[in-house]
Amino acid sequence: MTRPMRSLTLCLVTLLLASAAPQAFAESPAVAPGAPPAPLTLADCYRLALKQSETLAIRQELITQAETRFTQALSGILPRVSFVSTDKRQDGSGNSAFTLRNVPERKFTVSQPLFSGFREFAAMAGTKAEHHQRTLEKARAEQLLLVDVADAFYLVLEQREDLAALEMIRRALADRAEELTAREQIGRSRPSEVVSAEAQRLRLEADLELVRVQEVLARQLLAFLTGLDQIEALQDPSLPPLTEENPYLAKAVTRPDIGAVQAAAQVAEHQVGIAKADRWPTVSLDGNYYLERVGAAKDVTWDAAIKVAVPIFQGGQTQGAIAQAASQARQATLVASETQRRAVLEVRDAYASARAALARRDALARALAAAEENYRLQVDDYRRSLVNNLEVLQTLQALESARRDLLHGDYEAKRQYWHLRAAAGDLA
Repeated sequence: MTRPMRSLTLCLVTLLLASAAPQAFAESPAVAPGAPPAPLTLADCYRLALKQSETLAIRQELITQAETRFTQALSGILPRVSFVSTDKRQDGSGNSAFTLRNVPERKFTVSQPLFSGFREFAAMAGTKAEHHQRTLEKARAEQLLLVDVADAFYLVLEQREDLAALEMIRRALADRAEELTAREQIGRSRPSEVVSAEAQRLRLEADLELVRVQEVLARQLLAFLTGLDQIEALQDPSLPPLTEENPYLAKAVTRPDIGAVQAAAQVAEHQVGIAKADRWPTVSLDGNYYLERVGAAKDVTWDAAIKVAVPIFQGGQTQGAIAQAASQARQATLVASETQRRAVLEVRDAYASARAALARRDALARALAAAEENYRLQVDDYRRSLVNNLEVLQTLQALESARRDLLHGDYEAKRQYWHLRAAAGDLA
């Protein structure tokens, strides 16, 4: 990329790669009042997508649900108080306390669990781990959202520059057709040469229509992700250099999804404790305070009782539940181990793809420079009648392919770079 480039596309690529950005996601500079809006950067689009994404909102609701489950688990160790009002009518003469026709009763009831096999404590610990799990899952979803935004962002820029490259080729073909027409009039070119150039120009028109549609689709995708009505100017800052593989591998082990599956394994372990609680007896203190009673018990204003329930035989239900919970805990541990190993594989694959994409981009830059030089020499040779028009058109077609290949290779390298950063969980 250090050699002088004659094409507009390659100049743009060189300027983009040479521009400096202090940080990948630095805040955009403020826009003066009345000035046109600043072009959107990848960081701007990502911040908008974070606010717009329904997926992240769903993840936030899962966090809220985990918080409510903690409150439900906490209620298991707190007393329950209620007011009970009863009006009973029964058959009787009313001559004794047992034959009253109307039996009203008003009372407060209190039930305080004293022991339930530590079920509630296991449930509360499990909900704390689940809350941590959901929080980390949301953090990972934010990282993966960047991949979608980067793909759409660079696809818009790629299609726009592809359009500019095709427009440049169309102008070159128009100039070529004009020159051939002039040469035909003086008998130095055949009519077939003019027709051949015109056929290539029409084929280029078809390519232009295809790229225009692709640019519209890319803009619509980026608008969907960011929540913007229109996607106008975009600014592509330079990418930081690709470092060695080991730093990315070191960051991969701290990825949020790895922490999330580890927290999920803790949740499964606490489920085993909840299942084992069914083996233990339950003890509770129940009390009543009467506001209104009739009959022989009307002078009894309160009573209390300690209730003990000891499970003796449940038909194997408790043992089956414990075995199932233990199996699920082992499964969650295996998932955590696989996720950690897979994260390392993803980083290595992404790093290899990013390096290959950068190397391919540099090779395509050299190929474009050679194709431009070859086309210039072919045109000079044609004017000296050393080559025919078909050879010149073939050279022009090769130049067009080289220019577009470099364009696509450059943006593929950028996409692969952000795939690598997301694979490593490194978006700082």
